[in-house]
Amino acid sequence: MTVRQGTGPPRKAVSPVDFTEFYQAHFHRLAVQLYAYLGDHAEAQDLTQEAFCRMLERWDRISAYDDPFAWVRRVAWNLATSRLRRVRTAVRHLARQREEHVPGPEPDRVALSRALAALPANQRRAIVLRYLAHLSVAEIADQMDAPEGTVRSWLFRGRATLATFFTERQESHDA
Repeated sequence: MTVRQGTGPPRKAVSPVDFTEFYQAHFHRLAVQLYAYLGDHAEAQDLTQEAFCRMLERWDRISAYDDPFAWVRRVAWNLATSRLRRVRTAVRHLARQREEHVPGPEPDRVALSRALAALPANQRRAIVLRYLAHLSVAEIADQMDAPEGTVRSWLFRGRATLATFFTERQESHDA
């Protein structure tokens, strides 16, 4: 919608009282329209107020228009549409930021973590590299900067400790 300035003779300067009368005559009607559009009464009033504030800054020019209400209505509707876009963007952003709830670890996983935590650091690291990272003894020795015989010893001791841990756990579970 294009709002055009009147083409007739220039009007006389309009006083602030005329703006007050204009505001009182049109505020409620415009706020009701925006309320129906937005569904939020307070937001509708705020945006209507903002549109009238913008109009007041230009009142000397806008008051000469054929339909000053068309100008303030257009500004208010533009503000409301912008507000809805911002809200939609924020909602989409929040939806992407939502915390994902994943189920907790299974009991076996918890038991394995506890058992690994009970191992000395070198044994734990060797076990993890061998059975979870699928590295060979030579690759583990290279990565840990240790002789292959030492790595084999760590793996042997680690497996023995884990076997004991899980055997005891199974026996207590069966009882």
